[in-house]
Amino acid sequence: MQTIPETTAAGYLPGDPGYRRVSIALFTAALATFAMLYSTQPLLPELASVFEVSPGQSALTVSLATLGLGLALLIAAPASEVFGRTKLMRWSVSAAAVIAVLCALAPSWSALLALRGLQGIALAGLPAIAMAYLRDEIHESSHARASGLYVAGTAVGGMTGRLVSGGLADLGGWRMALGGIALLSTVCAVLVAFLLPSSQNFVATPPSPRRLLEQTGRVLKDPALLALYGIAVTSMGAFVAVYNATGFRLAAAPYGLGPGLAGLVFGVYLLGSAGSATAGRLADKYGRRAVVPIGCLIAIAGVAITLASPLPIVIAGLGVMTAGFFAVHGVVNGWVAARAHAGGGGTAQAASLYLFAYYLGSAVFGGLAGTAWTRAAWPGVVLEATGLLLITFLLTLLLRRIPKLDQ
Repeated sequence: MQTIPETTAAGYLPGDPGYRRVSIALFTAALATFAMLYSTQPLLPELASVFEVSPGQSALTVSLATLGLGLALLIAAPASEVFGRTKLMRWSVSAAAVIAVLCALAPSWSALLALRGLQGIALAGLPAIAMAYLRDEIHESSHARASGLYVAGTAVGGMTGRLVSGGLADLGGWRMALGGIALLSTVCAVLVAFLLPSSQNFVATPPSPRRLLEQTGRVLKDPALLALYGIAVTSMGAFVAVYNATGFRLAAAPYGLGPGLAGLVFGVYLLGSAGSATAGRLADKYGRRAVVPIGCLIAIAGVAITLASPLPIVIAGLGVMTAGFFAVHGVVNGWVAARAHAGGGGTAQAASLYLFAYYLGSAVFGGLAGTAWTRAAWPGVVLEATGLLLITFLLTLLLRRIPKLDQ
């Protein structure tokens, strides 16, 4: 692969060709990753009907993928410190795209669940190390900006996956939906292979279990990092719970929407992309500790708005919640790497632990949303999500009391 010669030890700056290639490649990789990860979310009502399973069981197609990803993160991040980041990210997107093809051809419910779990494992190579790669290759003055753009790609990917799969499901069912996601992901994998610059500032560390344990212990003792991991569990749990149940709500009376029309609701993810990028710029200017609590309050307000019955107001509430959530995640995701770096290293381990917590929250609380919907309909889902976001807000207040290092 061609390298970008104008980089310095300080990293790429906005305007550098290398910065543009990094930004485009990681945005594309994030788009593919999260399009695949959440491709079955708008299909949950159809999957429940076709395979004759409950809403909670259909949600396993999301939960098993996120759980597989979360567990694999614990291996992928340390591996990247030894074998390098670029190669792992390229292979991750490519392998997941191959499994996406197999998902569309799955012969049974159990086969689909197994493939979704494997797909989650394959996807771990990108989110495990993307922030550490940015920390290595992007100039310090632009870390939050670049992180916000990457997370914006995750938002666009989540939206695109849901829109494509929902629309294609109306035309040809769930197999056509997942086939369309597989095609999109293959194109993205090719682009990532050609665009992502090889690491210029990465220095491999020799395999050392002792060093790994020391770094892992360091990032598990920092109270700020522990609070950030807690934010990952609760905020992501609330976010996925709401969207897992949204498909069932829109398919039921009084809306009665099919997968295609219901999938259009995920267009509000554009607000998530804007929220992440905006929060990144504000965090550079005013500080992370000031921006994250505001994003959390915005998400809580959005969840409350969805209690209304008129569809336009429900969609508006989802948009507000999405903007608030991605403002939190976009800042906190970069904050973890910055805090670990300031504390003496272990950025990849810290990032992987954050994302493990993030996807653990998705798997556990996203799965519980099916039970909340079955037992108490939408108010039950709102109660679950609001409770989790209130815990998130308390953790953001706790962070303000923890001494800074240089972050």
